[in-house]
Amino acid sequence: MGKRKMPAVTEDTPVAVPVEFVKTSTRLTRTGLELWLKHVTRGSMGTDDPLRLSEAGMALGMSLLRDPAGLARVQARVWSEYLALAARLLNAEDDPVTPERGDRRFRDDAWDDNPVFDLIKQSYLIAGRGILEVVEQAAGLEDADRQRLKFATQQVVDALAPSNFAMTNPQVLRAALETGGRNLLDGLNNLLDDLATTGRVEAPMAHPTHFEVGRDLALTPGQVVYQNELMQLIQYDATTEKVHRRPLLLLPPWMNKFYVMDLRPGNSFIQWLVDQGHTVFVVSWVNPGRELAHKSFEDYMLQGPLAALDAIEQATGEREVNAVGYCLGGILLAATLAWMTAKGDDRIKSATLLTSMVDFTDTGEVSMFIDDKGIAELERRINEQGYLDGRSVYDTFRSLRANDLIWSFYVNNYLLGNKPAAFDLLYWNSDSTNMPAAMHTFFMRNMYLKNLLREPGGITLAGVAVDVASVKTPTYVLSTVEDHIAPWKTTYHTTQLFSGPVKFVLGESGHIAGVINPPAKGKYGYWTNAENHATPAEWFDGARHHNGSWWPDWNRWVSRYGGGKKAARKPGDGALVPLEPAPGSYVMKRHD
Repeated sequence: MGKRKMPAVTEDTPVAVPVEFVKTSTRLTRTGLELWLKHVTRGSMGTDDPLRLSEAGMALGMSLLRDPAGLARVQARVWSEYLALAARLLNAEDDPVTPERGDRRFRDDAWDDNPVFDLIKQSYLIAGRGILEVVEQAAGLEDADRQRLKFATQQVVDALAPSNFAMTNPQVLRAALETGGRNLLDGLNNLLDDLATTGRVEAPMAHPTHFEVGRDLALTPGQVVYQNELMQLIQYDATTEKVHRRPLLLLPPWMNKFYVMDLRPGNSFIQWLVDQGHTVFVVSWVNPGRELAHKSFEDYMLQGPLAALDAIEQATGEREVNAVGYCLGGILLAATLAWMTAKGDDRIKSATLLTSMVDFTDTGEVSMFIDDKGIAELERRINEQGYLDGRSVYDTFRSLRANDLIWSFYVNNYLLGNKPAAFDLLYWNSDSTNMPAAMHTFFMRNMYLKNLLREPGGITLAGVAVDVASVKTPTYVLSTVEDHIAPWKTTYHTTQLFSGPVKFVLGESGHIAGVINPPAKGKYGYWTNAENHATPAEWFDGARHHNGSWWPDWNRWVSRYGGGKKAARKPGDGALVPLEPAPGSYVMKRHD
């Protein structure tokens, strides 16, 4: 960019800002700040002070008192940057302070081309980085306190971005001038509609009316062939004349609904699997209420994969299967494999873990919510209610990527007055589920907090002390490079824990988009390495990148354990009578 000229502003320059624009802008600004307060101080994990910021804030205050020179250094540096900014603007020089790569808040050309908005942008970036630096450089803070304060401070900095305010967002101002302020009135109507629909101010990523499960999503034909109080088991219709002898069992996470694997046609993993000649069964977990508060992790094992194995044998006559677990479903699958190994049960001939941790040494950003005090407070609350409300988990994970998952939708929905886009993945992500109190507290304490699943005999399930190191089942482990829920360098540890052959594959993108990656779209690639080195860094250094989806690579791998081919099956061929068409009734229960 060359030097820019300041646009001429005279007494004749037209300025037309309707009164309703100002009134509505003020109301929506207040709503935005209230939204931030809810997410940071109440939304995360369902507790009043999930990060115990009062404790961490006191620690920061004491640190600054002990080392006032540190604060002074940051203040001096920020002040010098402001002076340099003023000098550059007077000389119309190029920007020295730029957003981080991938920051989409300042994509509008006016943030660079208009000197006023350029000044606002750079001033905000200087101030925000200075505030974060105070926390980063404060001496004597415990690592856990520093991490919690950095997260909370980042939330404040993100919330106060000029892009979140109508009067300092050029895109919103442009829309207001073009529509006479109608965009903000439409945004206010969107807000009122959200309150009427969900009862919450949340800047939704998707609207509940965009899709309907069974009409637009989860369309792969099949039948519910078995159910108990925790799950329905769906068997899908074959589309090929021949199928692999061993059926394929899919275990989705129970904190979300199974149809992440059966989105719109062309974006459905389940339909693709059926078309590759697999007899596919999927567990559809119940959305539990207080009545299932007593259900534990071992109940999910007994009434989930183990009950499914028995039902599949009745439905197909086949004792052996290949199993796939996604996220929490993969954690459950790993624990189940260890339990079955101890019992001498060899019915699962291959296992696939999709973005699943077995070792919880480093759980990434989620770890800031997890310590003895935090879990004790969480247990108190969910034991009163009988379950962990799925919406609180949904809020927590949104807050980990607030600019992309909260504020971009706030601007789109409430300031620009647009409706959320009809995106199947975001609709599914908003359709959260509860988790029973007993199961969730066991899971959080024994795995996330104490990391006992990796320890031989560390946890006991249904009377068996399990040891994942005993698992010899051939295993395919897929992780994704941008996963902030199951960090890939942590999931890689599975290669060092299981005693059987493990193939590790690293996909591009994140926890969901990197997994739901249809080959026809050719969107994301993946890395492979035939050798499982001692560390993830060594593995990656020797890995080879491949263009395209990991799905065909996995299908070649799992087909080796298919057990040969036989004539296609259909639901009802065996001893189980179909109960209702897919996607079943358990998946239909919504919060809103």
